[in-house]
Amino acid sequence: MAGFSFLIFILGACVGSFLNVCIYRIPARESLLMPPSHCPECGSRLGILQLIPIISYFFLLGRCRSCRARISWRYPMVEGLTGLLFLLVWHVYGFSWQTAAAWIFVSVLIVVSFIDWDHYIIPDNMLLGGILAGIPFLALQSWTTLGWGLAAALGYGSIMGLIAFISKGGMGGGDVKLAAFLGFFLGPYLGGLALLLGFLMGGLIGIVLMLAGKKTGKDVIAFGPYLALGGLLALLKGFDIINWYLAFFCWKIL
Repeated sequence: MAGFSFLIFILGACVGSFLNVCIYRIPARESLLMPPSHCPECGSRLGILQLIPIISYFFLLGRCRSCRARISWRYPMVEGLTGLLFLLVWHVYGFSWQTAAAWIFVSVLIVVSFIDWDHYIIPDNMLLGGILAGIPFLALQSWTTLGWGLAAALGYGSIMGLIAFISKGGMGGGDVKLAAFLGFFLGPYLGGLALLLGFLMGGLIGIVLMLAGKKTGKDVIAFGPYLALGGLLALLKGFDIINWYLAFFCWKIL
């Protein structure tokens, strides 16, 4: 079992290596396939030994072999994070179609979170591509699962769209589509929890940043990463959180 867990982590780390390409190239409107992986500073093409997830970064001491330019720590971090999340998903859902759908879900959330953090945009093509890739895996779980996913996507997308309209620019269209994405993969219950957690964490961090003088009420705050974090928590521990809340609430009532 430990050996299989290691293989799952390696699979996730390899996927994370591709996600790094997406994070870097999608905002720049570059092809994800061509040219092959290269140093962004000197343009030298990376060899096989320079493309080993996580390990290559430490083997190269965090620098390009050709020009010695510093390599961002984000590359091994994204690879390690993806590997860890793939492993956690597998431990929660095991050998199931839910695991395959959750891996797609996790991968898209990682990409949109980092892009939104850097550029304040959430790429539509990642969300749409994730939904299209997820449709067969939700359908293989059951047609009911797919139906509830589509209904939750429409419902939560509409609710977030209304919030964006009322806030008059306080929330972007990308956040609306991300809410629909969360609803599609998580369904009505966990999707709602994901949005609630995202709002709580985003609001709390926003207040802390304003109190610290880092942000003002007029500054733009990337909300996508908080929605994504809410989605991950709902995916991995959603029903535990709901059951804890219900038990606590009922105890208080009694």
